[in-house]
Amino acid sequence: MEWLRRERNPWGQEILVGLSWDLMWVAVAVAALAVVAHAALYHWRWRRLPAGETQRTGDVSSRLPKWVLRHTLASRLFHWVMAASVLTLLGTAFLPIWGVKFAWVTPHWIAGLALTAAIAFHVVHASFYKGLGLMWVSGRDLRDGWLALKQIFDRSAPAPGKPGKNPLENKLFHHAAALAVLATIATGLAMMAKVDTPWWERNPYVLDDGTWGIIYVIHGAASVALIALILVHVYFAVRPEKRWITLSMLHGFIPRERYLEHHDPSRWPVELERSDATAGRRGEAAAR
Repeated sequence: MEWLRRERNPWGQEILVGLSWDLMWVAVAVAALAVVAHAALYHWRWRRLPAGETQRTGDVSSRLPKWVLRHTLASRLFHWVMAASVLTLLGTAFLPIWGVKFAWVTPHWIAGLALTAAIAFHVVHASFYKGLGLMWVSGRDLRDGWLALKQIFDRSAPAPGKPGKNPLENKLFHHAAALAVLATIATGLAMMAKVDTPWWERNPYVLDDGTWGIIYVIHGAASVALIALILVHVYFAVRPEKRWITLSMLHGFIPRERYLEHHDPSRWPVELERSDATAGRRGEAAAR
């Protein structure tokens, strides 16, 4: 299998034109292996581990609302705009490669601009309103991740501590997805120079063939990585034991019992004023 695609330009010179599309199937295979490995480990080990604490006594639990806000409206809108943009980008990019013929260029770059705007919003929102610390991988995260791995092979190993709002695996997935998305955006914006838009005419000569080749390879590699990441993401979203997390991306809330079972209140203090009963009823209705 070749990793790169090459062809000859009008002057007979061999130039790089992108990543080998065979790697799409490598990404699918990697995602399938990850899914099978997780499903096997879950049924072999994790589902038999003792459930986490579901009730707490004292001041914390007595003041907790029935429903705890996990995702604000702004976060949910960003997530779904990003999801729609990325799926449109992948569909318009890879379906023509698989033989589905349609005018894909215009919807592709429009979806790319929508994704760029969504990511710009997310950077500002996360930096000044949510706090970058929510996604920071701490030493405690790494220690708990190591203990979780040890429990796979030794059930008597010490149990890992509960995470804050975002477990280590969520943070690592976020950083991998961010790297792939930012790479596609940076290279995609450069490739806009080769597309006619309402604002400018295409000019493919702003860069030389060698530079375009590197840009195509980075764009293709990041896009192929997104295929694997999205497949794994969908797998976890549809798992029954993860349903409460998936629903929270729709209505924003998680049940109090799930919060106490899976999160450490000292690492993720609940904002009581934002988890009022009226808002919680929306979560209750959506969860039914």
